[in-house]
Amino acid sequence: MNWNGKTALITGASVGIGECFARYLAKEQANLILVARRKEKMEQLAAELAQKHGIKVEVIAADLGKPDAAKQLFAETERRKLQVDLLINNAGFGIGGAFLDESLDRNLEMIQLNITTLVALTHLYLKPMVARKNGAIINVASTAAFQPVPFLGAYSASKAFVLSFSEALWEEYREHNVTVMALCPGTTSTEFFEVAKVKERTVAQTPEEVVENAFRGLRGKRSHIISGFMNYLMAQSNRLAPRQLATMIAGSLFRPKK
Repeated sequence: MNWNGKTALITGASVGIGECFARYLAKEQANLILVARRKEKMEQLAAELAQKHGIKVEVIAADLGKPDAAKQLFAETERRKLQVDLLINNAGFGIGGAFLDESLDRNLEMIQLNITTLVALTHLYLKPMVARKNGAIINVASTAAFQPVPFLGAYSASKAFVLSFSEALWEEYREHNVTVMALCPGTTSTEFFEVAKVKERTVAQTPEEVVENAFRGLRGKRSHIISGFMNYLMAQSNRLAPRQLATMIAGSLFRPKK
C-alpha cells in the first residue's frame, strides 16, 4: 500500500507502539493525526516528524476513556476537514492481578477504552471509507485474545472482543476495498506492564518490530496478524490444548508473586 499523501489517525500516539506507527508512516510520507492525552509529548513528536519528513501533522489531545470521546474526536476531525484513510485504534491499557484487587470503576474504564471507544471510532471512520471504497483500520488486540488469562482476565477478554470484532468486519467490508485487521502483539517493550503492574514474563519484541509486522499483514489484506513467530506458535498451541488446561497454565505464569 502506498501511504504517500494519505492521512492516518493514530490513537495512543504519544508513546510505545503508537509513536512507532507515527514514525513508520511519516517515513512513508503519510500525513498524521496524533491522538492521546499527553499533548506536550505529541506536539514534540509532531514538530520533529513534520520538519524531518515534510508532512502535515495534526495533534488532538483527548481522553478516549470518556464516554463521548469518540464522537467528539470524529467531530473535531470533521471540523478540521481531515479525511482519514487509515485508522489505527491503538489506545488501551491492561489491569494485572486478581479481578477483585482492582476497583470496579477501573475495570469499567478499561472496558470503555479497549472496547466501547474502539467500536465507536471504527463505526464513525469506517462509514466514509466504505462510501469511498478505500481505507484501512488496524485494531490493536493482543496474543492474550486467544485464550483466557487469569490475573489479566478482563484485559484478555477485552482483546478477545477486539480480535473477533475485527475479523468479522474484515469479511463484511473487504468487498468494499476496506481492510479491517486485528494486530496481535505479544510481550512488547512499552509502558503496558508498568501500567498493568505485571512483570514481563518473556523476551519482549520492540514496538518497531510490531509495527513492521502490522504493515506486512495489512499489505496481505489479512484479517489478523500475530506479531512474531514464537507468539504465533504459542497462540496456535493454546487452541490445541484443552481450554481448562490452557487457562491453568496461563494462571501459573501470571499469578502475582507473594
